Amino acid sequence: MTNKKIMIFAEDSFEDMELMYPKVFFEDAGFKVIVAGTGKNSYSGKYGYPVSVNGEICDFNPDEFCAVIVPGGWAPDKLRRYAKALDFVRKMHRDGKVVASICHGPWVLISAGIIKGKKVTCTPAIKDDVINAGAHYSDEKVVVDGNIVTSRNPNDLPAFCNEILKL
Repeated sequence: MTNKKIMIFAEDSFEDMELMYPKVFFEDAGFKVIVAGTGKNSYSGKYGYPVSVNGEICDFNPDEFCAVIVPGGWAPDKLRRYAKALDFVRKMHRDGKVVASICHGPWVLISAGIIKGKKVTCTPAIKDDVINAGAHYSDEKVVVDGNIVTSRNPNDLPAFCNEILKL
């Protein structure tokens, strides 16, 4: 892989572990990890963990990244309303790059219109949303369908990150 940059989206009320674990995991694996949000310089997780960002999502070109990760918590509900985040995800998906989401993260994939007909997993709280978007729900630690990687919760993070790394 020549492009070793990964984007992780941030917004307030992100699931702390679902942002920080992949960030550390992929930095340790030799990737340059960029955390970007919707316009602020920093965000707070559900449990108060702060994260500073490298910039706004629209400041970055999806062509420069091999993967995008959407952590869960309540952040995806905010991110799905930010057109630039949806554009970024659509472009990554269209180009066959890794699009990964965990917990409530598939809300962003739903709004981006990329999961119809795909096998995915998520937190049980949004199972109906995923099904209503035309995806095939499966209650597994991690599900890979083409270039889309999904997981359910923080307990699944090791399997989630390892599947992203394989792609």
